[in-house]
Formats: sequence, structure tokens, C-alpha cells
Amino acid sequence: MTATEQQPPSVRPAEAADASAIAQVHITSREAAMPWLPPRRRTDAEVERWVREVVLAQSDVWVAVDGGGTVLGYAAVEGEWLEHLYLLPGARRRGIGSLLLARAKAHRPQGLDLHVFQRNTDAQAFYARHGFTVVDRNDGSRNMEREPDMTLRWTPVTNGTPTDG
Repeated sequence: MTATEQQPPSVRPAEAADASAIAQVHITSREAAMPWLPPRRRTDAEVERWVREVVLAQSDVWVAVDGGGTVLGYAAVEGEWLEHLYLLPGARRRGIGSLLLARAKAHRPQGLDLHVFQRNTDAQAFYARHGFTVVDRNDGSRNMEREPDMTLRWTPVTNGTPTDG
């Protein structure tokens, strides 16, 4: 490991040139963390095009990078929704997801909502540790995977009470 690779990860705004790396994080993370999802129907090139033309175009996106500039994860916020937060499998449980989530919260200090699959208990535990609470559950009819999900919400706390966003 070089000295630059040993530097702590940092978070920066995503750039168009990150589309391929973000797509690989998205693909790899979903396959590793959620093997119970239906088989992927899109090619790597189609996922990369979606990242470039939809995610980067419609969301505020940040990437976590190591000292050598390798993308380890990404977060995307569209409006009040945390649409995506994915990490490479080797980047999990190292505080990198927390760095990305902190950046998303700073971007939306009035609060954030997100959807998480009910079977994704690791993600649920992560978000609960960061102050998110369940506001509803769904049978999967609202997502393309047809997988039961739930909506979580983070509302900042001021003087011991949640604030209205």
C-alpha cells in the first residue's frame, strides 16, 4: 500500500468522469449486499449510461475516494430523498458510509427520507444508528424489484426535539 492509499477516505462532489466507477460500485454493492434481489436485467454499459444520464444529471452526488482517488462508494440526493448510498464490499464497516451520509445530511439539514428493502437488515441497522426512523412499510408494489420495502426518515433534533423540515 502506498502512502496516498493509506490516507483516510475523503468525500468530494461526483464528476461526469466518475460515471463508470459509480456504476461499478452500484452493481458490485447490490450483488454482494442483496443476493436475494432478482437477477440484474441491465448490462454494465446500461447501468453506466443510467448513472451518467439520470443519477448525475438529476441528483446531487458525492463519491468517497481513497488517497489514490479510487471511488469506494457514492451517495445521491434528489430533493429530500437519499436515493442511493452504496459502497464497494471491501469498503463496508470502515466509516465510509457514515462519511457519505454525513455529507447528504449536511446537504439536506432539514431532513432526509429514503427507501430500504425490508430484507436489508444491515442497511436498516446502519440508518437506525444514524437517527433514521421507520415511517411506513410497503409490499413492494412501489419498486421495480417487487421487494417489500420501508420508508425511513431522518429529522434533525434541535434542543432535544425534532424540527419540522
